[in-house]
Amino acid sequence: MEAIATVATPNGSKYLQQLCKHWSHKFEVEFDAQAGKIAFPTSAVAFAATPDTLTMTLSGPDAATIERMEQVVVDHLNRFAFREELKVEWVRA
Repeated sequence: MEAIATVATPNGSKYLQQLCKHWSHKFEVEFDAQAGKIAFPTSAVAFAATPDTLTMTLSGPDAATIERMEQVVVDHLNRFAFREELKVEWVRA
């Protein structure tokens, strides 16, 4: 299963790097300024940043895992983006 969210923000690159660095001490992480991946034990998230957006693609084995991880990723994103009010809407694929 997959869920995708595209968030309007001029700070997408900054947030993807912060999220990847934050989780790099616990999980396998790859990233640069435009893209990143985090391999969680039960799922994975990929990030892609443009000058105006941050796209997050979450993949996992089932709906329950996806739903739980959507909230985990958004909670962490909101901590880093506390100066902005981000609108995150996940679309299940």
